[in-house]
Amino acid sequence: MKRFIDILISILGLFISSPLIIFFTYLVWKQDKANPIYLARRVGKKGKVFNMIKIRTMVLNAESSGVDSTSSDDPRITIIGKMIRKYKIDELTQLFNILIGEMSLVGPRPNGERDVRIYTKVEKKLLLVRPGLTDFSSIIFSDESEILKNKKDPDIAYNQLIRPWKSKLGLFYIENNNILIDFIIIIITFLGLFSRKISLKLLVFLLKILNAPKDLIK
Repeated sequence: MKRFIDILISILGLFISSPLIIFFTYLVWKQDKANPIYLARRVGKKGKVFNMIKIRTMVLNAESSGVDSTSSDDPRITIIGKMIRKYKIDELTQLFNILIGEMSLVGPRPNGERDVRIYTKVEKKLLLVRPGLTDFSSIIFSDESEILKNKKDPDIAYNQLIRPWKSKLGLFYIENNNILIDFIIIIITFLGLFSRKISLKLLVFLLKILNAPKDLIK
């Protein structure tokens, strides 16, 4: 049932969002006449590496800097890229990954190979399911780039401040997921585009209903 819903909604989502995807990929191409699509290598179910499809928001060859995490003040982000990131437009193309079965609508957000290599034994359980477009952590850390702002080493800051909690939230999702929870998470994620405050309040309410540990709720 989950896979059927993924296919159905990804097809519908691509149909509805195709004008936005086409418009912004054109703007990205126009700024430097280069490929507007960025393929981010991520680790998925059972440790399989796949290319997560995103609209490029950075200068060409930004990955050559060796920095994986991105802060809001990252000089590699283009002017158009800032707008795309603000409204999460670069995430829309991941509906293709969902359609072909590499991702799911809801599930733990996938990490890069370097992050996965330092996973703890417990964190490796995150690789038992398909990674998702959104989950508990996507809502909570929708301001991830702001958390990393002004950090000397964004990658170290990510692994110290964000990844441990993203992993805990991802594991909690795996233990409690069902179609209804997925539906609620999708609604909260959508509302978060308009009001982060409301989305966080709703998520806290959901976590309390699911008897989440107090540290996660906090």
